[in-house]
Amino acid sequence: MGRPVILTCALTGGGDTVHLNPAVPVTPEQIANDGIAAAKAGATIVHIHVRNPETGKPSLELAHYREVVERIRASKVEVLINLTTGPGARFTPSDTDPVGFGPGTAIKSPDFRVQHVQELQPDICSLDIATMNFGEYAFVNTPPHLRRMAELIRQTRAKPEIEVFDLGHVRLAAEMVSKGFFADPPLFQLCLGIPWGAPATTEGMLAMKSLLPPNALWAAFGISRYQFPMVAQAVILGGHARVGMEDNIYLDRGKLAPGNAALVERAVDIIKSLGDHPASPDEARKILCL
Repeated sequence: MGRPVILTCALTGGGDTVHLNPAVPVTPEQIANDGIAAAKAGATIVHIHVRNPETGKPSLELAHYREVVERIRASKVEVLINLTTGPGARFTPSDTDPVGFGPGTAIKSPDFRVQHVQELQPDICSLDIATMNFGEYAFVNTPPHLRRMAELIRQTRAKPEIEVFDLGHVRLAAEMVSKGFFADPPLFQLCLGIPWGAPATTEGMLAMKSLLPPNALWAAFGISRYQFPMVAQAVILGGHARVGMEDNIYLDRGKLAPGNAALVERAVDIIKSLGDHPASPDEARKILCL
């Protein structure tokens, strides 16, 4: 069956996509149900953001995370849970005062950003090693904040998934690895195609991979129309993969995805066509040393 490939499904994200595809899950129940369906379709890990059930906008509410996690755990489906810590880093400057906060700013403390991880004890949580232009706003994660978040995560059972969006992010993360902020083996997620980070190309993936610590495990994904090509490229280069409606809302050109499970099924087909197989949660636990 070849090697086991860990397949993550990122269920909803925080992007303004709800009005673009009615299948994007919004409520905790919808997000949990989509996670369960993704697991049954072959996903090893479900990566979880939550949204305001009334507006569909990104949410930081602990109660929403708790409901999603409890519903997935109560289902008894075998899947690893990965909670995001990305929200709380968005900054837009005020038009009248450049050092002030403009509309859409959502800056939170490192302690606040990991409270749901401390409370819910997932298997994995993301940690974005990134300060960058993220579309039309700035995504701000300073080194002191990252070190504090890494220290807090070490006190939980969660393994950090180190998300990197460009070459400098890999360099900073590698330094943190060398200083002992992450337990071995460190797990990297190469995030490709996001404006304005590394491109979703073979060259972009190879450049980021080349800077990883020697003992690193890694996965990669591309957004939008690059989602499935980057699955194939990551598998060919020996990495793991991610799909999901956080990153892409289409199944084919002009055809909206009916849910996360359909994206997972397509990724499973790609992995199997290359001679490998989607990792089971037990295989992933061994690979990740959970």
